[in-house]
Amino acid sequence: MKTTVELNDSLFEEIKRYAAQNQTTLRAVLENALHNFLKQQTVATVPFRMRRATFAGTGLQSGIEEGNWQQIRSRIYEEQGG
Repeated sequence: MKTTVELNDSLFEEIKRYAAQNQTTLRAVLENALHNFLKQQTVATVPFRMRRATFAGTGLQSGIEEGNWQQIRSRIYEEQGG
């Protein structure tokens, strides 16, 4: 199939030089580059998994009621002038 693609002049010259140095055609270089690009886009990536970050403890500090976010927030910012 034939198509027209507009390329930046300096990129086009660089591709032509590369093709000449490697004794290949401009078409082969572009096809290879596009195949590699598409292959990279479809590589299955491993989904992000957050590591288990637990700590030993007995729960909330004394003096804080469970679920009282106002108390928890106050304690967090206590030493920071908040």
